[in-house]
Amino acid sequence: MYALFSTSLADWVVGNGKNLTTIYVTHGHGDHFFGIGTLQDRFPTARAIATAGVLELMHRQVSPAVMEGLWNKRFPGQIPERLVMAERLESDTFNLEGHDLVAVEVGHTDTDHTTCLYVPSIGLLVAGDVAYNDVHQYLTECRTHESRLEWIAALDKVEALNPSAVIAGHKRVGNDDSPRIIEETRQYIRDFDRLVEGTATSRGLYDRMLDLYPNRVNRGALWGSARAIKG
Repeated sequence: MYALFSTSLADWVVGNGKNLTTIYVTHGHGDHFFGIGTLQDRFPTARAIATAGVLELMHRQVSPAVMEGLWNKRFPGQIPERLVMAERLESDTFNLEGHDLVAVEVGHTDTDHTTCLYVPSIGLLVAGDVAYNDVHQYLTECRTHESRLEWIAALDKVEALNPSAVIAGHKRVGNDDSPRIIEETRQYIRDFDRLVEGTATSRGLYDRMLDLYPNRVNRGALWGSARAIKG
């Protein structure tokens, strides 16, 4: 899956007459960086970069325990054998075609040390997993009320940038990139947090969330979140 997606992305870049020079990793979950090597096969001079905190999590993700216990079990035969780590981003700003791109560290969202990439000149926010777009959110690493509040605080921080477009890392195909997804993501967390206290079992939490969000895609993420919280 990851190699196929990266190949399709590379085809899109070439098809638009562009060259890939930089790969920015917003956070340390494997599904957001396993395709680096495949992209670099097509664009050998492209650099992969990430903040120090993201790099720390990337290295944890490729540990034998996590690879065998999670990724290879969940996606057998789909993870590239050659996994490439990013280089450390030394400054929070780099340039692309005359535009400054700013790495914005926002702390804990669906994992630790999350970042977004902001382009002030055009109001673009590449949100990674800070904001979701009509997809059930991964709350497995938000097991406490406090950690869920941290994600809400991260959303407050990126909303204060007043972006004109917000690109979510997980998005229903065909949806627009409206900044309204920031509040939609925040409300989903509020509802989940409230229902954690109002339900006794993982199935109860799952069902109550589905009552509120019956049409969001990737119900597996919701089920995993409910099981992580309720056992």
